[in-house]
Amino acid sequence: MAAIRVLQVFTIMNRGGAESMIMNYYRKVDREKIQFDFLVHRKEKAAFDEEIENLGGKIYRFDPINPLFPGDYYKKLRSFFSEHKEYSIVHSHLNTFSCFPLKIAKEFNIPCRIAHAHIAIDDVSFASLFSNKESKKETFKKLIKLQLKKKVKKDATHLFSCGDKAGKWLFGENNSFTTMNNAIDTAVFSHNKEVAKQYKEEFGLQSRLVIGHVGRFASQKNHAFLLRVFAALLKEKSDCDLVMIGDGPLRKVMEKEANNLGVNDNVHFLGVRADVPELFQMFDVFVFPSFYEGLPVTLIEAQAAGIKVFASDSITTEVSLTNDIEFLSIERPAEYWASKILEVDASKKNNNTEKIIKGDYDIISNTLKIQEFYKEQVGL
Repeated sequence: MAAIRVLQVFTIMNRGGAESMIMNYYRKVDREKIQFDFLVHRKEKAAFDEEIENLGGKIYRFDPINPLFPGDYYKKLRSFFSEHKEYSIVHSHLNTFSCFPLKIAKEFNIPCRIAHAHIAIDDVSFASLFSNKESKKETFKKLIKLQLKKKVKKDATHLFSCGDKAGKWLFGENNSFTTMNNAIDTAVFSHNKEVAKQYKEEFGLQSRLVIGHVGRFASQKNHAFLLRVFAALLKEKSDCDLVMIGDGPLRKVMEKEANNLGVNDNVHFLGVRADVPELFQMFDVFVFPSFYEGLPVTLIEAQAAGIKVFASDSITTEVSLTNDIEFLSIERPAEYWASKILEVDASKKNNNTEKIIKGDYDIISNTLKIQEFYKEQVGL
């Protein structure tokens, strides 16, 4: 019998949280029974594309969705589903934009249409329209998303979420949904002294306190505040460095900001990397001051690596699986965050493998659950 082909719908398959999560599942699923294909909304090649194709997946590239004028998108998607009748499961990870592909999937009577929540966005207040916390463009995007989320449930047959907060935000407080954990390959991230030593040597960071961050350079991640925290830390402790992994529209802006703060010699912008589990090994502290999130897989990975984590208190506490994570307010000054970092004993790394598994965030058991779900949808 041919494998069930599941159409996973994303913006682009770069190393973001949701994308990394689905790749964790894809690597472990029994691909003789379940195969993932990907509908993406960018034409350029992405970080995971080659691996997807090596695993047997197909990638279909569309233009970005215009939420104000989706007519051209609907036309192209109708043509796509007319040609590709092999999909009985469409699993959309576009958050509020899931309403667009699921609308057409419903037209074509695709029986399983999953809307998957990955993020919880703060509501836009009147005051926020005039604040400098984020650009007017970002605020306008939020307003569109807040309107679109009312439509997501309409054409979905199943509601999935990475956690309670994201699910309640996208689907409403009174709607039930299935939690699909942002599971990781725990063994890959568990602390490894030899790898930590090797990577610190490779980057010339021996005997230095290494602050780590993994995240796309977008306003949501609050990198400007992270750089201010690091600048405050550097005033108190000169032998420390900040390593930032990721790329995005604000990377150049943040490189300039590091220069303006006079910390650029100690800040390392590594871009998109394939060796993220190894890089985690050389981090001593992980700092994650996002304005909003769903349930960030990077915070699960950091805890699996035994790193002390300081995260924004806007992030759901569902991510707290160990004693190595502490939530701080981004309303507190950068100097306060720096003082908390200075309290960390960097020589101590905990083995949190059992706690991650007990918290149900290990990929093996979670893959078996989603595999069975997909099989049930086609009557197997």
